[in-house]
Amino acid sequence: MSHHSNELPSILRDSGLSRADRAAHLNALKMNCYLLTGLMDAFEMETCKNSCLEADPGRKNRKNHAKTSGSLWEEEREPLLHLLTQLLQLDLRQLWGGLAVEEEFVSLMTGSCYRILENPSIGLQRYRVTREAVTHLLAVALVHCDHMFSATLKITQMLQHFEHIAPVFSRAVSLWAKEYGLKSLVGELLREIGQKCLQDLAREASGVRGYATFISELAEQIPALVLSNMSVLLPHLDGENYMMRNAVLAAMAEVLVQVLNGDQLEEAARGTRDKFLDILQAHVCDVHSFVRSRVLQLFTHIVQCKALPLTQFQSVVSLAVGRLKDKSVIVVKNAIQLLAAFLSNNPFSSKLSCADLDEPLKKEVQKLKEMRDRSRPTAVTSVVAPEEEWEAMLPEVRAATEQLFQPLQEGEEEVLEVEETVEKTVEQITGLLKKLNYKSAARLTQKALCRFQGKEPFICPGEENEEATILDVLKRLYTGSCPGENSEDLPHDNSSDKIEEVVQEEQPQTELVKQEMLVQYLQDAYNFSVKITEALNLISKMMYENSVSVVQEAIEFFVTVSQFGVPQALLGVRRMLPLIWSKEPGIKEAVLNAYRQLYLSPSEDSERAKAQALVHSLSLIMVDASLGTIECLEEIISEFVQKDEIKPAVTQLLWERFTEKSPCSLLERRAAVMLLGMMARGKPEIIGSNLDILVTMGLSEKACEDYRLPQEVCNVISKLASNPKPALEKKSAPFRLPQNHMLFGCLSETVSKGFAQPSSHWIPFMEAAVTLIYQLAEGAEEICADILHVCSQQALEKLQEADEQKADAGDSPHRVSDGAGSLPTFLLLHLVSLVGQVALQQVAYLEVSVSAELRRRRILKEEKTKKQSGTSTKKQRPQSTGNETTMEEELGLVGATADDTEAELIRSICETELLDGKHLFSAFVPLVLKICNNPGLYSDSALSAAAALTLGKLCMISSEFCDSHLRLLFTMMEKSTLPSVRSNLIIAAGDLAIRFPNLVEPWTSHLYARLRDPCPTVRQTAGLVMTHLILKDMVKVKGQVSEMAALLIDPEEAIVRVAQNFFGELANKGNAVYNLLPDIISHLSDPNSGIEEESFHTIMRHLFSYVTKDKQTESLVEKLCQRFRTARTERQYRDLSHCLALLPVSDRGLHKLQDNYDCFADKLQDPAVYNCFQTVLARFRRAGVKPDTKALAEELEQKLSAFHNRGMDSTETCQDGSQTPMPVSAKRKPIRSSRRQPLSPANTDDDFVTPPSRTLRNHKRAQKRPPRKKAIITFSSDEENNSEDELSAELREEETPTKTTPITRSSARLREPSATVFN
Repeated sequence: MSHHSNELPSILRDSGLSRADRAAHLNALKMNCYLLTGLMDAFEMETCKNSCLEADPGRKNRKNHAKTSGSLWEEEREPLLHLLTQLLQLDLRQLWGGLAVEEEFVSLMTGSCYRILENPSIGLQRYRVTREAVTHLLAVALVHCDHMFSATLKITQMLQHFEHIAPVFSRAVSLWAKEYGLKSLVGELLREIGQKCLQDLAREASGVRGYATFISELAEQIPALVLSNMSVLLPHLDGENYMMRNAVLAAMAEVLVQVLNGDQLEEAARGTRDKFLDILQAHVCDVHSFVRSRVLQLFTHIVQCKALPLTQFQSVVSLAVGRLKDKSVIVVKNAIQLLAAFLSNNPFSSKLSCADLDEPLKKEVQKLKEMRDRSRPTAVTSVVAPEEEWEAMLPEVRAATEQLFQPLQEGEEEVLEVEETVEKTVEQITGLLKKLNYKSAARLTQKALCRFQGKEPFICPGEENEEATILDVLKRLYTGSCPGENSEDLPHDNSSDKIEEVVQEEQPQTELVKQEMLVQYLQDAYNFSVKITEALNLISKMMYENSVSVVQEAIEFFVTVSQFGVPQALLGVRRMLPLIWSKEPGIKEAVLNAYRQLYLSPSEDSERAKAQALVHSLSLIMVDASLGTIECLEEIISEFVQKDEIKPAVTQLLWERFTEKSPCSLLERRAAVMLLGMMARGKPEIIGSNLDILVTMGLSEKACEDYRLPQEVCNVISKLASNPKPALEKKSAPFRLPQNHMLFGCLSETVSKGFAQPSSHWIPFMEAAVTLIYQLAEGAEEICADILHVCSQQALEKLQEADEQKADAGDSPHRVSDGAGSLPTFLLLHLVSLVGQVALQQVAYLEVSVSAELRRRRILKEEKTKKQSGTSTKKQRPQSTGNETTMEEELGLVGATADDTEAELIRSICETELLDGKHLFSAFVPLVLKICNNPGLYSDSALSAAAALTLGKLCMISSEFCDSHLRLLFTMMEKSTLPSVRSNLIIAAGDLAIRFPNLVEPWTSHLYARLRDPCPTVRQTAGLVMTHLILKDMVKVKGQVSEMAALLIDPEEAIVRVAQNFFGELANKGNAVYNLLPDIISHLSDPNSGIEEESFHTIMRHLFSYVTKDKQTESLVEKLCQRFRTARTERQYRDLSHCLALLPVSDRGLHKLQDNYDCFADKLQDPAVYNCFQTVLARFRRAGVKPDTKALAEELEQKLSAFHNRGMDSTETCQDGSQTPMPVSAKRKPIRSSRRQPLSPANTDDDFVTPPSRTLRNHKRAQKRPPRKKAIITFSSDEENNSEDELSAELREEETPTKTTPITRSSARLREPSATVFN
């Protein structure tokens, strides 16, 4: 073939070639080509087969299959393609007698090319040379052999059947059009695709994908040619297939970016551009979510390329903000991206604060008004103001507008047509108003509101009535078109009305035109800022969506907004802080990147300036920040410190601020200490190397004037404390400082001096100081005992001074024996708080630190013993002893027995020693009990709250003491009128439930009762405590969990978030929510629950969102149907049917409905119940009904309808006087509120009798034995004429909770019992 090809040029140039020779050469050419193309097809089929084997992911030994003859063919393919190309470039018509080359011969040559392109691997980079060779071969056939028509059909067929071929053909067609001048081929291909039947494309999704990809990529490469043929593609915008719509819209976007871009466009091109933009905006509200998201992506591309006209900015931004409420996640994600692109590419300003833009706008508008007034002639001043004219014509305009909503006369509406643009429509309406044709003007405005929805001036967001909206638009158009225009409202008017022409044309107009342009620019910038602010509020609520991609986009958006100085951005930056604890690595990394961009990349040049900017920015976040916000920020900063992303200059600046070497305020100094503590979490040596400076500067007399700085210093130093729960292999002793260290001396002195001073910040500092002492000091109990002793002495001295003054004054000393009767309130408050904090930290110290140290020493001792025993002879030991020891070691009994021994030692210390008469705590217990038992005598709210919290902390020490005072604790929790007391006791009860679960278990119902507390703070605290207890399985989840479900409709948003978080976490624990749903439904639908029907629906919608498994759905359908039999009231019928309507019923679920039809058949006479079942069937049909279940659905629907109609007929009969009995509905209680009423505070003491034990065995055993007398603890009041119910809470034996069956707990002694669990 190669030899024949080389001879053909000379043969074709021979003019004396005979017909026989020409025929012989032609036949030889045909035979050679036939053989060559046949071999090429055979080898290509083998190669294609190997490609399929390589692409099969489930096939093993793919490399062995790839080494076939096909791999050798790939090396020979390009030379053969070049040979065929050279052959077709010859003037082969000479062999056909000067006629055109036969179509069969051309098809034979090009068929091999199409066969090569059918290979799925042809798009890979390694086949680039092959693709180029095929492209040039086909181009030669198109140019020299008239292959246009055949190529058009073949390409469209291949696009339909081979999805991978679309990118190859798009590049090939682009090359043919640019280099070979085959522009007509583009039109032919697009026309062929445009003529495809829309119904066929809707059915064949696989073929459409190739067409869509081809159109999109072709528009990227040759947009001008696609623009000239765009009209043939527009019908596909009305088709059902979303991929074709996306492709045509993408082609429009590429045309807008590459062709219809710039300010120098002609009028026709500008009209085409506006038309394309209108089409794109219309499809932002497409029925298919993929189309909506794709259009938003296209607008993002247009904005980034700065191809969107300024006049379209406001309308597109409004559409993007509207899509933030879309149900589709991908649409919301792309809407956020579009808004971020608008911000990054906005033509207005680098700072988009509404407050900053409002003042300049008002100033320039006033200046424009003055310039217009000066430009008008004096005759104009006598003209009637347009507002007065409008008021005069308003009655006629209103009457004409009212006629719009009446039946129209035939042919009246066809007379008016809306113009193409907003400007022309405004001119048309204004002209009609001036001609007094009010009805036509109103009708045209009505049409324009539909046509130009969202565009100025045809927008009026404040109006709900259509008639009022039309009148408002007409007024603005009329007053804005008259000479007496009032421009004072422009700063807050979103219209873009055309500026009126100046009356006096003789005066120079340049300055006026410039001023008008400036005002319009500021107005657009202000409107844009308003829309961005509106978007901020919506996007900030999306940070806790389930979709990871939406959360990431929201975080990126707030980073972008922060860079443009929008004030509301700081709220979003704070709101994203808790996401640092997200379990999704992508979200956590997004938060770190956001703070890295915002704070670690300042624009300053020097390191010092960068450090100052970073410290200043982080200090702003901590202003008025909550404890949770500070903890989140600490996690982020520690991550940065561990990765060495924070420079040493920052640390140096913080130390300078703390030591006052760098001038700063007290607030900035305290923020510097907090930041040092956050950094010390990542690198403790930052604090360890400067401990002396912290102590001397932070605990000095000057620093202790406020106590907030010393408190932060204590928190920072606590970062040096080692992990209180070391691992088993950890052999090193925990980090502790000697008892005589200067730190503890300064702390003791500072606490003691501040004890006698009335400061609201002393108690938080004291708590931090005591905690630090127990964390770092050797012999911490001795240091704290000295502090307690010194403070007690101060209190006694104050008491003696007060008594001496009274004695000198001649007063009767009858209150001398009354412990703290004469003490100042703040002193008693300080003393009680100090006792409680020391008691709690002492328990934590024993249970955690001492227990861990005993374990560590035991392990070291055992290892030392093993080493010594290993060196001794084993023969001297008896064999039996060795076997027993080995067996004990294998079973782990040696370590377990030692653990139990150590735990019993700690427990015995807490039970018998800490509260006995010899210990210091015993001296303060009567004082605490007296304050708690006499709320009338000790009425100070802060003192009562502190005493209640101290009582809870003392109960943490001993189970016996806790058992004796639980009734007092829960009585105060229920009856106290102070929300702070109730909140503190809820937290204390939560800690006690973890430490002594058997004792608190009978009082669980009283914990649940606080979820109905009238105070929102108490409800929120109770919700948090119950969330922790239930999720940690410390409280049994019974039907009372419906109290948590009721919080989902709480008026307070924070409480609703607590409930949502609870059920979200509970749903992660297997089938917990599913198992609780029947009980929750029963309790909330009960008439006595006080839950309104709408509120019940809200709760159920949230809870049923956690039911996602088909088996759960089927089981719930059956359970809910069965509960119809036990329902007593019509309200319960409706609630159960509403729950059924929330379930996505499957085929099996429908069978369950059919099987349990008798359970609810008699309830179908209620229209609400019947409508719910109709909703179930309608949703089932929308999901796609299988043929075998369609008949069942229709049968069930007929039965529902028949029973419903029968019930309605019987109801009518009863109303007519029939004696047919009807079901009697229970009396419905009056609806009180959306939330249940709180328990009455006037409960008697009998209401707080401990619930009976779950087993009667102990009760019977107790009846046989004579009852043991228990001490009755009473505290009488020193006030006269006070009832016992008000001033004392007496423990009676019959009301004391009995022992219950123990609840097994694992490693309870290692769990720190402090209230920090509920932070």
